[in-house]
Amino acid sequence: MPKLFATGNSEISSREKRNMERARKVASQGMVLLENKGVLPIDKSVKTIALFGNGARRTIKGGTGSGDVNSRFVVNVEQGLEDAGFSLTTKAWMDTYDTQVETARMGYFGELQQEMAAKGMAAVMKIFTEPFVEPAISGVSQKEIDAMKADLAIYVLSRNSGEGKDRTPGAGDYELSDTEKTAIANLANAYGNLIVVLNVGGVIDTKFLRAQEGIGAILLMSQAGNIGGHALADVLTGKVSPSGHLTTTWAENYEDYPNAKTFSHMNGDIHDEYYEEGIYVGYRYFDTFDVTPAYPFGYGKSYTTFDVKTEEVTADAKQISVKVCVTNTGATYSGKEVVQVYYSAPTGKLEKPYQELAAYAKTKELAPGESEELIITYQVDRMASYDVQRASYVLEAGTYYVRVGVNSRATKVSAAVVLDQETVTEVLSNRLVLDCEMNELSSADVTPYGYAEEEAEKEQACKLDIASTDIETKTVTYEETNAEIAANTSEKKITMQDVMSGQATLDDLVGQLTIPEMAELCVGTSRGNMGGDTAIIGSSSAVVPGAAGDTTSLMIEDRDIRNLVLADGPAGLRLSKHFKADAEGNVIPGTSDAPIPGMDLLMAGSPKPEIPEDAIDYYQYCTAIPIATLLAQTWDVDAIKECGDIVGEEMKEFGVTLWLAPGMNIHRNPLCGRNFEYYSEDPLVAGKCAAADTLGVQQHAGVGTTIKHFALNNQEDNRMHTNAHVSERAAREIYLKGFELAVKEAKPMSIMTSYNLINGIHSANNKDLLTAITRNEWGFDGIVMTDWGTTGGMEMNQGMEFKYGCSSAAGCIKAGNDLTMPGKQEDVDEIIASVGAKDGDVVCPITLGDLQTCAKRMLNTIMKSSAYME
Repeated sequence: MPKLFATGNSEISSREKRNMERARKVASQGMVLLENKGVLPIDKSVKTIALFGNGARRTIKGGTGSGDVNSRFVVNVEQGLEDAGFSLTTKAWMDTYDTQVETARMGYFGELQQEMAAKGMAAVMKIFTEPFVEPAISGVSQKEIDAMKADLAIYVLSRNSGEGKDRTPGAGDYELSDTEKTAIANLANAYGNLIVVLNVGGVIDTKFLRAQEGIGAILLMSQAGNIGGHALADVLTGKVSPSGHLTTTWAENYEDYPNAKTFSHMNGDIHDEYYEEGIYVGYRYFDTFDVTPAYPFGYGKSYTTFDVKTEEVTADAKQISVKVCVTNTGATYSGKEVVQVYYSAPTGKLEKPYQELAAYAKTKELAPGESEELIITYQVDRMASYDVQRASYVLEAGTYYVRVGVNSRATKVSAAVVLDQETVTEVLSNRLVLDCEMNELSSADVTPYGYAEEEAEKEQACKLDIASTDIETKTVTYEETNAEIAANTSEKKITMQDVMSGQATLDDLVGQLTIPEMAELCVGTSRGNMGGDTAIIGSSSAVVPGAAGDTTSLMIEDRDIRNLVLADGPAGLRLSKHFKADAEGNVIPGTSDAPIPGMDLLMAGSPKPEIPEDAIDYYQYCTAIPIATLLAQTWDVDAIKECGDIVGEEMKEFGVTLWLAPGMNIHRNPLCGRNFEYYSEDPLVAGKCAAADTLGVQQHAGVGTTIKHFALNNQEDNRMHTNAHVSERAAREIYLKGFELAVKEAKPMSIMTSYNLINGIHSANNKDLLTAITRNEWGFDGIVMTDWGTTGGMEMNQGMEFKYGCSSAAGCIKAGNDLTMPGKQEDVDEIIASVGAKDGDVVCPITLGDLQTCAKRMLNTIMKSSAYME
């Protein structure tokens, strides 16, 4: 009888209540106060609120696609304010907008149903590439303002995005629409203290909001999970003092980003992406090239004020330590402050950004007048730069200035660390060689950002000397081939229990497996295709409805090799909320609710399954935690770890082994449709956040994270076939560094490769990336898996002609990509045919040792998983 982990009780559980309250506390810590003219927190005399905007009732908890979470309910802004005790005067306005949205939504899915009838299930991909967009608000007239008069007005502006499609820089997306501007202007003029709440997952243009008279406050709510309305109310009322800081630079104009004209669809070429800005990403660009942002990296206000004083900086050959005293200098409100430590490296042979984030810390809740001393440390070798000519990380001789502040445009020089001679910190091998001529951005003749006191601070800074001879040099050894495991001819059939009890080794077990058995082990279990009998867009698990997929269960009976269950994220588990099973515990196909919003409408005309009279209802309600960007904006690794703990607990409850999260690609450009799933433009922040998330999840034995998308998945248009052309230095210092930090600090159970090519080689087939860098350099010992459909059969852009094709299943094995998901029979057949084949006979010949190595890693992960923890 199959084991079902779901509950038969439909009532809200104590776990749901507890985890939503935990998520609520974290969400409020990551909201960023951008502007405040004394309007916030809301005065206790306010009893009625005029609530407008497309996010007032239709509040977005998180983006679309695999990033969605099917929680029991969503607390929107409307409910959050009402539960906080306010009376809302604009119910009729929200009702009207609801009707407009639902009419447009039914029309969208009606057209999609007609296209499905003509083209089949391939049309479903339009949910990703041409998603439903809610219509613009009808506006807010003076007549409506007068009729719905209240003590205070709040306008909630929402933006949504997701996988498969990048954003646009125009009105209604990156910029405000004319209708939104008119509504906000009317409300600002009428009230004089309008509060604008930004329910957005990424950057938007704020020029209009900052210039409009009568706007009293701008608060970045972000997308806060299914309890977000309550978290927002906590901040608006002062129950929680905002302490979030931005983890991405918000430019004055979209054109200010260095890749504004060439990103994704902006230049008409979605096949090749040239990373010409090199290392100058985010604040590294804005500070180095002295481009003034609307809001700098690390920015965030509070209801109180703080004094941040650097008391001491010490340094030796291994570590730099900064002692900072933070005091709440306000008289009324408690609050938390984020202290950021940067360094400025000397420019020698290698160009350097004006400054780079080295470490950070957040204070506890400080009462008015209260102080806290923080000790913030970072490793000296973190300041090294990658020299492609020598394939090494190098600390060039000169002065490294240590800077302390609360955002990238508010740092002060606190110390000068002087290195006597150049030294190499790590000797590597170039593994991501640029495949074309490319003129990278240079700062050679550029005057960087500066401030009046800077030179004096440098002169007065304490000098700390470090001898290059005291700095350790590491040299990496690479394993280029996979040794073959000897065949085990024992008559006894070795099982996983034999290995776990010490009666046999994993090599003994692998040595008994046939090539077809190992191929099955390295390919997921979906044998249908998009919309076939067994798989519907990332929802192909046979045992946990709504989960994204499973590994093979073909060897459970004879070898007790159980299967892993993989579920999407990254803002919680994406499972079906409800399904039915027969009395024997077999899930009845077609009874689970749609894991992707809108699929229920598309499948409305499908034949209904026969439901036995003794069928049992099961439920899988999960917590939608805040999106990754909001988590990062807390600058609090303990808070992020707590959200990981929420997910880990629910994984254990519902039988999920691997969470397909966290996403941790870099915010290279604000138009990336999936930025909400990612943490930051800075690799240190991304790495620290992913490590904290992973540690939270993996404190639950047997379950783990899958950090993704590895690597350079920084655009969504044509994401399955884009070639990212990038220098090795930029790749290592910006786009891989966060993954490296997460691997070394938290040891995630898995890594997911991206669809795109890197310098002409598919990420999934890139041995230099997956074996040389990930395993040999970083010491990763988990499994690597593909994203869904990397080897073909799950095309997102139907009908498009592609410059680059798909990756190869055998190529995955050769590269060290252990698991091809969701899996199809062609993948298994290709792997089997490629073992021992000659060049020219197959797409990618592999050795028996290659396949055995991947199979062994799969078995090692399965053995350590919760599948064996009853």
